[in-house]
Amino acid sequence: MREKDTYEATNQPVVAYAELKQRRSRPKAAAGRTVRLTEFQSVIRSKAPALVTTASVIRGSLVSVAADYSEDTTQGDRIQLIINSSKVSYFTLAAYFDTSTLKYFCFTVVLSLYLLILCANVLLIVVICVNRSLHEPMYMFLCSLFVNELYGSTGLFPFLLLQILSDVHTVSAPLCFLQIFCVFSYVCVEFCILAVMSYDRYLAICCPLQYHTRMTPATVVLLIALSWLYSFLTILTLILLIAPLELCGNVINKVYCLNYSIVKLACSETTANNIYGLFITALTVFVPVILILCSYMRILKVCFSGSKQTRQKAVSTCTPHLSSLLNFSFGVCFEVIQSRFSLSSMHSMVHIVLSLYFLTCQPLFNPVLYGLNMSNIRKRLFAHKRR
Repeated sequence: MREKDTYEATNQPVVAYAELKQRRSRPKAAAGRTVRLTEFQSVIRSKAPALVTTASVIRGSLVSVAADYSEDTTQGDRIQLIINSSKVSYFTLAAYFDTSTLKYFCFTVVLSLYLLILCANVLLIVVICVNRSLHEPMYMFLCSLFVNELYGSTGLFPFLLLQILSDVHTVSAPLCFLQIFCVFSYVCVEFCILAVMSYDRYLAICCPLQYHTRMTPATVVLLIALSWLYSFLTILTLILLIAPLELCGNVINKVYCLNYSIVKLACSETTANNIYGLFITALTVFVPVILILCSYMRILKVCFSGSKQTRQKAVSTCTPHLSSLLNFSFGVCFEVIQSRFSLSSMHSMVHIVLSLYFLTCQPLFNPVLYGLNMSNIRKRLFAHKRR
């Protein structure tokens, strides 16, 4: 025990000296560390601009790579859509709905309407062709108008009857384009014939002495032929513009095929289609309507300045024509507005009825209107029935 105490007492100064030396060395180490930290910070500050530049370059490269990847992906998706568009061989008509038990009732109603249109128009065509007293310019134009009603209704009703009975409402692309040609050329011929008829009435009422020299049989044939030829060539050009379009879908929200419904499905550029569509709409609808209105303003001016008999004759011949024009213009204008703008607030059944209005009511409205209101046709019609 004494030896242990003696050892601790002897070594105590040595331990104390070592601890003191260690404490004195600590500030030096801390000072050394501070100097090294300061040097490191100065090096970082000197290299900071180069580091920022490098980071900017790296970031720009990453953004460029990302943009290229995104663009490649978008182009790839677009190419895939175009590849898929070449497979569109039919269209789905999405406006049809399930009528279940009413299917055959709707079929019967539409079939009856079609048969009534056929009978009424064919009857008046036969009456005009058979009676030589009706071989006048006005009745020749009416005969062409009735032929056009048969043409337009035949372009719609058989197709509509098949779709009503079918459970899958699809139509092949060639048949769809054929229906567009029939419907649109029907509209063009209708407006052209109505414009020609207004010119005929203008000559008959405002220039009666020059009527037979201007409105010769050759002129009548030429006006009718030009009306049909212009309409066919105009709509054929329209079909040639929409047929090559690359489509991204095949669903048409209609009960029959329409030009603009297909244009809206296109993935490719459609500027030419839109410009041409607006051009032929203006040329086929607005120009004839303006000519008709100008003709009837002249006719009204002459009627009010003439005798009572002249006014009665003008009213009896012009009223059916104006009524036909207003009826058809209403149906066509609604269809143009409906196809160009979204009318989502309107019920789907109202959409269908109004879109079919100009194709169903006009072919029935014209023969009834002209057959009942024009005395010469009415007399010949009842004369044939008595026989």
